[in-house]
Parts: sequence; C-alpha cells; structure tokens
Amino acid sequence: MVEITTAEFEEAVSAALDAVPTALMDMLDNVAFFVEQEPSSDQPDDLLGIYEGVPLTERDIGWGAMTLPDRITLFKGPLSRLCESREELEEEITITVVHEIAHHFGIDDDRLHELGWG
Repeated sequence: MVEITTAEFEEAVSAALDAVPTALMDMLDNVAFFVEQEPSSDQPDDLLGIYEGVPLTERDIGWGAMTLPDRITLFKGPLSRLCESREELEEEITITVVHEIAHHFGIDDDRLHELGWG
C-alpha cells in the first residue's frame, strides 16, 4: 500500500491527464474528472475507476440538451492499496485514466484488455 495525501493523489491524476495526447483530450465531449476516496457501497471494493455517462458511440441527435457532464472518477483507496510504490501508483493512475477515457469513446473492457489497458 502507498501512503499518499489526497492532494498528492490529485496531482498524480492531473499529471496522468497531462500525459494524454492533446488531440485525444480535445475529442472528449462534456466530461468531468473526479477523485473519491472509495467506491460507493454498491460497487466492488477494488474498483479503481469508473466512467459514468453516454459513450460517444451511443449518442444520438437528441443527446446534449441540458445534459450533465459524463463523469470519470478515480478511487484513491483501491488504487493506493493495489500498489507498493509511488511509481507503481502513478503508472496505475495513468492506466486507469486511459481506461476510463476509452470507455467515453465506446471501447469496452474486453477490447481494452486486448490492447493492454485492462
């Protein structure tokens, strides 16, 4: 387990977002990023991150009017418990950010695992 403050964790998430190519970030549509300590009680305890929204591939002509942003949330607790070093945690945060962004683009877990971002 890696001991890290919430502020340090949020900085690591920001660094991971900065590492995503600008062209890809520019293609995100109405997405907000969040950090929470733990998943909710109805989610698995070891959930690292979650995308909540409507993937671009499923949006139709009526999507968007008065629509709240899609949410990508990273969970500090499970990510910190998974890793044994700060470097490993930063790498896992980056993987989780890319994984959840991919869901926004309609890429499912099976395909992400095939691509090595599982």
